[in-house]
Amino acid sequence: MRTSLFLTLALLASAPFASAQKVTLPLWPNGAPEPYQGNAPETDITKPTDALIAGKPLMHLTNVSKPTLTVYPPTHVANTGAAVLVFPGGGYSILAYDLEGTEVCTWLNSIGVTCVLVKYRVPFKTHYPANAADLEDAQQAMRITRSHAAEWHIDPNRVGVLGFSAGAHLAVVLSNHADYKRPGEPANEPNARPDFALIIYPGYLTDAPALDKLAQGIDPTSNTPPTFLLQAEDDPVHEENSLIYFQALKEAKVPAELHIFAQGGHGYGLRPTDLPITHWPTLAETWLHTIHILGGPAASPNP
Repeated sequence: MRTSLFLTLALLASAPFASAQKVTLPLWPNGAPEPYQGNAPETDITKPTDALIAGKPLMHLTNVSKPTLTVYPPTHVANTGAAVLVFPGGGYSILAYDLEGTEVCTWLNSIGVTCVLVKYRVPFKTHYPANAADLEDAQQAMRITRSHAAEWHIDPNRVGVLGFSAGAHLAVVLSNHADYKRPGEPANEPNARPDFALIIYPGYLTDAPALDKLAQGIDPTSNTPPTFLLQAEDDPVHEENSLIYFQALKEAKVPAELHIFAQGGHGYGLRPTDLPITHWPTLAETWLHTIHILGGPAASPNP
């Protein structure tokens, strides 16, 4: 791993503005560990009557039976070497693939971060731990990313996750169960554990309807990566998802940062509004400096 890291850093030094183009790869070129139950074609089911976000429609991508990852390298600013796997939300029924996916990649690229947009399988009636297919897609995406670190000009020790809503739940599950494997399966390499996690308006983290304890399968430990949490108090999905998880991280002695805003609702992505919560990407960028994922004045010279 150390040799690979040195090679990656050398490539970054020789090419501060990455020339790599966007690339899409299948997560399971030889087939997923378990058959997908759906048979309808992948489609965007957005309707003209669907609610707009900041005056614009959003994609409702569903029937994803062949999951992929798409790599968006920074091309207009210096490549920092950091990378983030992005998991769009959608209640494990659809993927808000633009609002919480491609638009997020544009922001990450603007701060010199490679975006790896994960199109995981949907719909699912159940998610981890009742169904591990979502976690397996996330694990596979992380392993593919680390295995291509030198080629994609990224540091394999600075690869994190960012998820929204159900995608935030998936990012949390990967943060806590990166070493999951089916009985009898050999351990897989590279390591699937994220180096950091950004969790934006998460769902499914509390044991609803009680909202006072973690849901089954969350299970933070001292090995859970540093985590940034953000939600609005008026989120109909309930800010307790962030509050209870933050407290569990604190008890596990995991570095964590929590932001709760009075207003914002749910499902706003990065689209600008008049509410203060719309500036959350600036908070997230500052946090990435604080934990030494990004360089600059806020970062230690020897992270």
